[in-house]
Amino acid sequence: MPWFVIYTQARNEKKVALRLENIGIEVYCPLVTQIRQWSDRKKKVETPLISSYVFVNVTENEREKVFQVPGVVRYLFWLGKPAVIRNEEIEALKDSLKEAVFKTEITSLKPGSPISIPHGPFQGKLGTVSQVNKNSVKIILQEMGILITLIKHESA
Repeated sequence: MPWFVIYTQARNEKKVALRLENIGIEVYCPLVTQIRQWSDRKKKVETPLISSYVFVNVTENEREKVFQVPGVVRYLFWLGKPAVIRNEEIEALKDSLKEAVFKTEITSLKPGSPISIPHGPFQGKLGTVSQVNKNSVKIILQEMGILITLIKHESA
């Protein structure tokens, strides 16, 4: 069965994934652990790797079943057809998330510069630097049609 990409309401990825599993649909919501800073503490939080997207493994006949779940907005389309993700790509994403996260130093990047992602789930993907801040870099991955933010984290 092919994997399809579902667009969800903002900040509903984990809830949608759980609800889809509850109705018997195979779902994958890639999560990463981040350290978030509050005024009084630091906390590890699991957040979706790709905001507002969840992958589902359904047959063509079962595709409409996902709309029974609150929070599902639509399927992602590519060239007028629902975007299909190969099983190998999902497995590669799962494998890359199992690896330890490496600390990456951001040096002398300028908006418009091409960059290859050195580590993590998007390792080897080519992108273009969109914005450089003190502790983060925004990179556009044209091939996937997404914007990612690499954030420098201090140890917890």
